[in-house]
Amino acid sequence: MDNFNKETPESELPKMSKPANRELHNAGFYKLEQFTKVTEPDILKIHGVGPKAVRILNDTLKEKGLSFAEKSLNYPLRL
Repeated sequence: MDNFNKETPESELPKMSKPANRELHNAGFYKLEQFTKVTEPDILKIHGVGPKAVRILNDTLKEKGLSFAEKSLNYPLRL
């Protein structure tokens, strides 16, 4: 099977470090609305995602009238 021809969804993520964007995509995050189901500590558990990336995500979410979840909803993270 050829993994290079897999079509990936279009990303709405803001510009962050390449490792942060890559690892968030690997964890299945492409749309900003997905972050409303997870907490900041949940996202920080993803390798390659640090406080700066979370700050950028938080700012972008606020611009769209969205925010991280107050408490974890057990959104399945692929770590």
